[in-house]
Amino acid sequence: MVHDLAAGRRFYGELFGWEFDEDEPQLGPYVKALRDGHPVAGLGEIAAGARRVVAWLPYIAARDADETAALVRDCGGTVAVGPLDVDRVGRLGIASDVSGAAFGLWQGGPRRSGPYRGPWGAPVWNELITREASGAAKFYCTVFGYEPAPEPTAPEGSDQLTLRLDGRPVAGVRGVAGELPHDRGPHWLTYFSVPDVEEAVARVEELGGRRTSAPADSRFGRWAEVADPEGAPFALIRPADR
Repeated sequence: MVHDLAAGRRFYGELFGWEFDEDEPQLGPYVKALRDGHPVAGLGEIAAGARRVVAWLPYIAARDADETAALVRDCGGTVAVGPLDVDRVGRLGIASDVSGAAFGLWQGGPRRSGPYRGPWGAPVWNELITREASGAAKFYCTVFGYEPAPEPTAPEGSDQLTLRLDGRPVAGVRGVAGELPHDRGPHWLTYFSVPDVEEAVARVEELGGRRTSAPADSRFGRWAEVADPEGAPFALIRPADR
């Protein structure tokens, strides 16, 4: 969600080589992002005057969006939008967990197993940045049936978990205690695949964004966190299996 859709298209189009499909009139000012013909993301424009933080919003698959929304409420979360039907897309809602981190619910539409392994410039991982990992993980485990597992390569003293579904890793949870950004609090961080992290970070800066962490190595690959020109955080990663 961005304040300036045209500027967002220019930034992400030049950074990731995305093309855009505007055939989603029911969603308001919105475009679907394509990479080599594959749908990889969407950009929507925040209504003028609305007080919303510019951010990437991951959607979590739900067998029944209405039942899942009810469970979100029962577990102390909030449902802000829907669930509602979107023509030819599916049924979706927008919610937040007990700490206020926003996410989407998605029923129907294209289905795929595991993180999308398509071309460069596609989302490959999502990580919840929150105050304390185990408390946040309990919410998602109850609502979505995930199983929490310690991250074996996490630095000593860090607070990190991996959420698994049927034994498969689907998302990360990182507790950062008092180091949460004051402008957004707990939030989800989306990782996009790139062939070269240093070159991609430099390109972000050329296009008006900024780096927020230096490139580093992990067992998942080399990565860095950046922000777009409107301040939305996201991460760049060259996955270790490529």
